[in-house]
This record gives sequence, structure tokens and C-alpha cells, in this order.
Amino acid sequence: MDVDAGERRSRVVLGVAGGIAAYKACEVLRGLTESGCDVTVVPTAAALNFVGAATWSALSGRPVATDVWQDAHRVPHVRLGQEADVIVVAPATADLLARATHGIADDLLTNVLLTARCPVILAPAMHTEMWEHPATRRNVALLRERGMLVLDPADGRLTGTDSGKGRLPQPAAIVAAALDILRRQPTDDLRGLRIAISSGGTREAWDPVRFIGNHSSGRQGVELARTALARGAHVTLVAAHMDVDPPAGVDVVRVTSAADLERAMMAIAAQSDVVVMAAAVADFRPVPESTKVKKDDSGSGVTLDLERTSDILAGLVAARTGAAPFIVGFAAETAADAAELLALGKSKLARKGCDLLVVNDVAADAVFGSPENAVVILGADGSQVALPRQAKAGISDGIWDAVAARVRG
Repeated sequence: MDVDAGERRSRVVLGVAGGIAAYKACEVLRGLTESGCDVTVVPTAAALNFVGAATWSALSGRPVATDVWQDAHRVPHVRLGQEADVIVVAPATADLLARATHGIADDLLTNVLLTARCPVILAPAMHTEMWEHPATRRNVALLRERGMLVLDPADGRLTGTDSGKGRLPQPAAIVAAALDILRRQPTDDLRGLRIAISSGGTREAWDPVRFIGNHSSGRQGVELARTALARGAHVTLVAAHMDVDPPAGVDVVRVTSAADLERAMMAIAAQSDVVVMAAAVADFRPVPESTKVKKDDSGSGVTLDLERTSDILAGLVAARTGAAPFIVGFAAETAADAAELLALGKSKLARKGCDLLVVNDVAADAVFGSPENAVVILGADGSQVALPRQAKAGISDGIWDAVAARVRG
């Protein structure tokens, strides 16, 4: 997030609770400051056993706030929460989550959480048993109901020899979540909506070793998930093959083939308010061989028999009852010019019957794997909005603007 000269820098409070993952908060702090934010670190007393105040001060370039009695004349336990644009707690331990849930204000950080009038992001880190304990699960559910963004912890190595779910999300993912909120603030027009997004490219096996795939990287779907999360939605990402990691805080369902994706989307769509089909789904699949196809010395090629896959987007439209869920499709086309692209999009919108269709020209490596995109959003109501080439996060916000205007409308 670039900051122009004279523009007010975003004010971030970085809370650090007392867990071994506190050292990773240094990377979160670095990412926020390098993105142009003014960051005040508020570590708990236990956190200072892992990383000292001098480290936080050196990395942030600001004094560290550690106690409600420090600079008491400035009333820090109230001022920090009132003035912050976003509060990030990383790591958020099981103890911190419990105290935040029940409004216990026994140190500076929990006082700041009580006085906050800005978005709050909690990045949990703890042992698997603690994360899965019913008390923690209930606390997380209550915090989310109140509007806090509680990221899911990652799977991986914990302290000692333990491994499992409870690892702090990647610092870059925590920073990205904070910057998304800052970029969109104070927009929360998707709050409470259950959104399902498909992303990535399907792979269709033709023997136990080989498959037919496509060039989709999953970037646009991931940005759609990230920006929807920042705008308050509960997001499920149905992920085929992707070159990028899912954003922290979304539910992820992994799939491989078009048939896998169809089953997952049909099940999730029935419980969703909005469905976005951003995945690049194979239109054809081979009839798979049960054993590896061998090559011989004759130099001859191989002939594959291909069959059509299901039209998942049209199936989702046919399966819904009434106007729910609101359905957004994607059309990856190649066209000679803008007029032809528009004609192809309108024809597809009429065939599929979805509410919005996002049309993009994928020729010349302009979309797949690229951090940028340019699209036209066509509405079943006859509307047409062109989004010029820009970062895929910006494209995603343009799509959500169109969705929110209709779903909230």
C-alpha cells in the first residue's frame, strides 16, 4: 500500500500475545511498516519473554506500549483503540482469545481490544489440542459473530516435536489481510454473506501418471476470496490446482478434476448466498486408462478419446430455488477485438442463465498467471461495466461492488 507525500499514514496496532510464535510477529511488523503503515506494538508481559521491547521499537521506529500506566496522562488504553485504523493480534493465544471473548481487560492489549472501533484481526497460534478444545472453538465463534476477523491457524510444525493445526498463519498472509481491510475501509458491505468461490484449474487424468490441465494460476479466485473476506463475508474457496496459496481466514476445499469440483460446488452452493465460478474447468476429459500408457520404439503417437465434462455453471443455475444463491460466472475467451469479446460474453450469459458474467480475453498470456486483468461485467439485467487493466485485487473489488449492489440492493 503506497503512501503519497502528505497523505495520512494508516495507523495499525500490532498486539503480540505470549507464545513462541511471537518471533514471527517481527515479520508481520516489517511487512506493515514497509507497506507504509505507522505501527504501534502492544506486547503482553508474557510476549516480552520471547521478544524484547527493544526489538519491537527498533523495527517499528516507535515507542512500544506495554502498560496501562505508561504515559498515563495520554490514557493509552483508550487512545490506542480509538485512533487505530486496524488492530492485528499475532500471535493470538488461546488465553488471549478467551480474555477477548469475555471482555476481560487485565492488561493494555485487552483494554485496547475493548476500546477498538476499527476492524480487528486475530491470528491464532497454539497447540492443536488447544485450538480444537470446545472452549476455544466457542470463543472463536463468538468473536467472529461480533465482527472480528479470526484467521484459521495453519498446519505444520509446532513447538518441540509436535505437528498439526495451530501454527501461526504465514506473516505475509496476515499482512495481506490487514492491507485489504485498510484499502477497503470502512467497506463491510458483504458482512454476514456466505460466499463460495471456485478457483484454479482442473486436471483430468488419462492414465495413473498423466493428466490434461490448463494454464490457470488461481490468482483471480484467491483475490476474490481475500477481498470478500476483507469486506466481511464468510468465504469458502473450492481450490483446484493453484500456483498461489489460499488467503488466511477462508475455508478451503481441495479438488482435482471437474467432477470433483462439481460435487463440491453443488454441495456448498446449497448453503451459500453467493456463488462465484472463477475456476478454469476442463470442457473435455480423457477416458482414463487403468495402467500407464507406454511408448514404444515405433515412433507412433497416442490417440486420446475425449468426452464432455458437465456444465457446472449451468447446473448451479438450474439447481437453485428462487433467486438464491446469487451466481457469478466467468468467461475466458479469445477474440479478435472488443466487439467480438462482448458478443461472445453476451451469448454465454444467455446460455448459462447466471446473474453476472465476468468476461476476459485470455489471449497472449494476458490473464493466466498474470497479477493483472481487465474484464467486462455483464448483468442479466442488461448492465455492462468495463474494468480497465489493473491488479486482480482491484478487479475483485469491482466484481464485489456489482454483487453487493444487487444482493444488498
